[in-house]
Amino acid sequence: MKEYDNGKTIFANGIFDLLHPGHIELLKFAKSLGGKLMVGLNSDRSTKILKGPKRPIHNEYKRKMALENLSFVDEVVIFDDVRPTNIICDLMPDIMVKGKESSIEEIRKIDKIPDTVEIVLYPIITDSSGNKISTTNLIKKAQINVVNDK
Repeated sequence: MKEYDNGKTIFANGIFDLLHPGHIELLKFAKSLGGKLMVGLNSDRSTKILKGPKRPIHNEYKRKMALENLSFVDEVVIFDDVRPTNIICDLMPDIMVKGKESSIEEIRKIDKIPDTVEIVLYPIITDSSGNKISTTNLIKKAQINVVNDK
C-alpha cells in the first residue's frame, strides 16, 4: 500500500469489536488518502447502547490495543458518545471515511458533521456468498457453527 503524507488528518470510527477484513480494508483505504489516520473507538458503554448488553466481546482497551498495532493507524481515541459528533468537532479532521451503508447527506445530517469535513465513502466488504462482513454476522455464524457441532 502506498502511503504518503499530504498533511491532512483522516478520521474513521467504529466499534471494531472483532477486527475483520472489512475493518482492515476500510482503515487501509482511509490511510491511503494520505496524512495522519485517527481512529475513533466507541467505548464499552456506547457499544452496549448500540449493540446490546452482550457486547462488546473485547473491552475498549483490548480493542484499542489491536487497532494501535496496525501499522497504518496513527492514533486511536476512545469516545463515549453513541454518535461521533463531539469527537469529530473536537478533532476537526480534513476527511472522514465511512462505509457505504448510508449516503454522505445522511451521515452529515445524523452525525452532524461540519461542512468543512469531507466525507468519503468506502464500499462494504462482502464474503464469497455476498453477505456483508461484520462483527455481528461473524458472531451469528460462530453461534450457528457451535450449535451444528453439538
